[in-house]
Amino acid sequence: MAAFEFSDFPDGTPLLRPDSPHQRDPAFQHPVVVGFDGSESSERALAYASGMARRLGGGLVIVHVANRIPATVWAGCEPPVFIDVPDSRSEALGLELACADHLSDVPWILVERGGDICHEIEDVAREFTADAIVVGGSTGLASRIFGSVACRLVKHAKRPVVVIP
Repeated sequence: MAAFEFSDFPDGTPLLRPDSPHQRDPAFQHPVVVGFDGSESSERALAYASGMARRLGGGLVIVHVANRIPATVWAGCEPPVFIDVPDSRSEALGLELACADHLSDVPWILVERGGDICHEIEDVAREFTADAIVVGGSTGLASRIFGSVACRLVKHAKRPVVVIP
């Protein structure tokens, strides 16, 4: 099965509309949400999440959040200020995901957002009333300085969070 499309059944019943959360495809009533940025850890998280969605008989919502860098580091501002950084990777993600073998057995959609990664992933999970959030563990220097996405989600998310090493 390829990427899930925003379209209607032949009888006119809506499959999935962001503006009408109560008229969704049954596969996306309680999907699994996974954070994905193309890194090795997010690839492992995606593989686990697709298997989890398949076992649960639901859909998979893949969330890609565009980069935002805190400007307070170089601007000396007290309140948090963020600068949007163009994310050239997001254009290639759809094609990469469409060719992924482990996504062929599960209905999925790609949701792209901009902002704080933890807030956006949790926001998407809330919008879709997700059963769980799956993320890859962070090992980079930035996660040590600003805090890991996985740790922040585990502390603040309102639903189960699975962290894949």
